[in-house]
Amino acid sequence: MEKLLSLIGRPFLKILESIEYFGVFILFQVRLIPLYAHVIKRPKILLTQIDVIGLGCVGVVTLTALFTGMVEAIQLYGGFHQFGIENFIGYTIFLSITKELGPVFASLMLISRSISAMAAELGTMRVSEQIDAIDILGVNSKEYLITPRIVATVISLPLLVIWFDFIAVSSAFLISTNVLGINPVAYQETLMRLGELDDIMTGVIKAAVFGFIVSSIGSYIGYHTSGGARGVGESTINAVVYSAVAIFIANYFISSLFLYLDW
Repeated sequence: MEKLLSLIGRPFLKILESIEYFGVFILFQVRLIPLYAHVIKRPKILLTQIDVIGLGCVGVVTLTALFTGMVEAIQLYGGFHQFGIENFIGYTIFLSITKELGPVFASLMLISRSISAMAAELGTMRVSEQIDAIDILGVNSKEYLITPRIVATVISLPLLVIWFDFIAVSSAFLISTNVLGINPVAYQETLMRLGELDDIMTGVIKAAVFGFIVSSIGSYIGYHTSGGARGVGESTINAVVYSAVAIFIANYFISSLFLYLDW
């Protein structure tokens, strides 16, 4: 019986221990917020991370946004056409992309492209004892390696979401007017009359929060890698999975918060 309870309880204790360590890590990063300005004063390091984390995702984000807008236009047209309200497709697409699909899809692309690379890079540095060497030299390895990555992600992801919104809404407009036969003037008039800047800002705020979450998870897992090359692979997988799950959970709570504030 004791062995059975041990087998059942050990995974839960391990999860709780991991949550505790990650919580301490997040508190450490929050404590470093006053030092984030110091990172911005070192533009070379910050721009390098923005290039790796943000610009490296532009291609895949563009492709994802292009087909997301086109597919959503085609799928919505069938339902809206039955009620003769095709002109409202533009606003519906704009609202769904800017508030939900843009932040979530752009974050998922960044996770698969940049957060996985972040975890692998830091994991390799850990197992090859490069991080230990930095600590021995008297440099705070967390501040030197992790803080610039978090700041770069928080800056890059909102910009990627804005770009995603533009490409997706534009592709939806082109498909709706040139393929589905919707009046372009009525489409634009409805979109301009109902669309608001607050809808875009909702997605941008989500992106900033998502950027902090996924970069914290990726850097934490990579920084605490162990087990050699196999450990690096496991850390990369865990960073992608945990970050993706965290995005969906955070998206629900942030959406609920915005809904509560609207009331």
